[in-house]
Amino acid sequence: MDANWIIEGLISYLGLIVLLTFHEFGHAWTAEKCGDDTARLQGRCSLNPIVHIDPIGTVLLPLMMIFLPFGVSRFMIGWAKPVPVNPYNLRNPRVDDILVSMAGPAMNLLLAVGLVALARAGLLFHLGGVAELFLQMAALSLLLCFFNLIPIPPLDGSHVLRNLTGMSYETYYQFARFGFIAVILVLQVPQVRDTLNTVTFGTLTGLAFCFGFPMR
Repeated sequence: MDANWIIEGLISYLGLIVLLTFHEFGHAWTAEKCGDDTARLQGRCSLNPIVHIDPIGTVLLPLMMIFLPFGVSRFMIGWAKPVPVNPYNLRNPRVDDILVSMAGPAMNLLLAVGLVALARAGLLFHLGGVAELFLQMAALSLLLCFFNLIPIPPLDGSHVLRNLTGMSYETYYQFARFGFIAVILVLQVPQVRDTLNTVTFGTLTGLAFCFGFPMR
């Protein structure tokens, strides 16, 4: 593993921290708008990355993917500390819980659109390196969006599944205690990583086309 690989990985890691911070802020902001101020009272409705760090999802797993890369190409993913939500404070618990859960992936999708727009602006000003960096961050943001839709706790898709199946909170939290192990195991399946990459770069290509420049 050469120094360039490590430097590029650390830059991507810093980008991941920023994207995860906005992701969790999206959850917290939406929860407050839906009637639950638990996250705000615990200081989680914030763009301060420190309050969102999860030891496994934000530190251990991403850094493992830098120093112990899976396969030839880098595949970096992770999650932040889940935003606390009291469903009994939500005005419409079932619908609002889904809205709060989807707010994180939606934030990553919006960030990807903005980053692709910035990449296009970079090309207009002949800043190819800057444009490439923005595209890489857009790809990472989209990867976070789709990764979080996997229906395994603590990922956001699991909340949607819980609501659609009528699973009790008690049962869900029993699964969630060991969910991160299931997530790590699922990421070892090449078909899962290939699917995430295909959806991510397919969406990125579509966004780039919308902003008028082709992907290489």
